Formats: sequence, structure tokens, C-alpha cells
Amino acid sequence: MTALTFRVLEIVAEPYTVAPQLTARLEVTESSGTTIHAIALRCQVRIEPQRRAYSEAEEAGLLALFGERSRWRDTLRPFLWMHCAAMVQGFRERTQLDLALPCTYDFDVTGSKYLHALSDGTIPLALLFSGTIFTRGMNGFGVEQVPWDCEASYALPVSVWRQMIELNYPHTGWLRLDRDVIDAVARYRAERGLTSWDATIESLLAAVGQRVP
Repeated sequence: MTALTFRVLEIVAEPYTVAPQLTARLEVTESSGTTIHAIALRCQVRIEPQRRAYSEAEEAGLLALFGERSRWRDTLRPFLWMHCAAMVQGFRERTQLDLALPCTYDFDVTGSKYLHALSDGTIPLALLFSGTIFTRGMNGFGVEQVPWDCEASYALPVSVWRQMIELNYPHTGWLRLDRDVIDAVARYRAERGLTSWDATIESLLAAVGQRVP
């Protein structure tokens, strides 16, 4: 039987991608002496928000997710951020690989809401691994499953997340709206001769006494 351990060496923002992406550099160690021919690796990445502290400003941004701070003992729980996968090439004892972590800035996604609310510090991640291991068996290839307890933790700097977003959406973001809402806002913009979507939203905010800093 194989004996695998996983370690996250670093996670960096990828500068040359069509969509936002982080890349995790993983180290995989096999300690039983078995030669690995390949691993069809799957990974579930979870955010563990209870493992860090939050400022008052961050608390305001997390209100929609976790409620008032007085409720956090019950509401601050780990949640799924993403699923990803990679093929690990054959190795003996130790190897390294890059695991692509595709991201989104869609504010309907819990992970994006949470990450946008953070101003500094780190993001506590748990990477849970599964998949299929291919080794040399009695009659050709042997097949095993990655043990269910294979996991790794990593504290991702908030600055790395912000760097990735800035690379893909320089000083901008985006919201997904219902088609009827888009049509209504477009009519509002056209009727008032507003020259941009920013100006349109600022006008709507001004009507209810809100100002953009």
C-alpha cells in the first residue's frame, strides 16, 4: 500500500490567464517505497473562517454571510470554495506539481463575498485530496484510492487574492443582475443621458442619500 502526504509550498496569482486563477505548488511524498506511475488527483478546497480574527470594518462586510458578531459562534463554519483536479506524473519518494485553482469574482458566490470583505491578514484554507493512484501491480498496473485523510492546510495571504483580482479586473468588479433589472437601469441611464454605468449607479445612490467615496 502507498503512503502519501501532501504539503502546500505556496499559492501565487497567475498573471497570464484568460480567467482569474491562483496556482498552488504542491509537494507529494510517498514513504512506503512504492513507485507511483501516476495519480488522477482531485482536490476540494475549503475556507475555514473560524481560524482567523476580524476587524470592525471586516465585520460589516461579513454581515450578510454570518450575521452579527454575537452569532458567529454558531455561524462561522467552514465552507466549500472550489473543486479542482490535476494529473500527477510518475515519481518515487517525492515530487512537486502545480494545481490550478480557478476563481470567480461573482458576488453571488459565497467565497467571493467572503474574500472581498477581508482587508488584510491571511485566508485559512483546507485542501482535501482524493483520487486514483496507479502503481505496478501483480499483473501490470495496480490501482488504489487516495486515502480519505490526505489533506493540507495553508494560510493564503489576502494580498495574493487581491493581486489576482487586480490583474483581471483592474480597480473594477462586476455584479450579475436579473435581465429585467438590467433593462430598467438601461432605460434610466438613457432617459437621463448618463455616459457610463458608474454614473448611472452613482445617480441612483444619490437619490437615496448615498455617496460613492
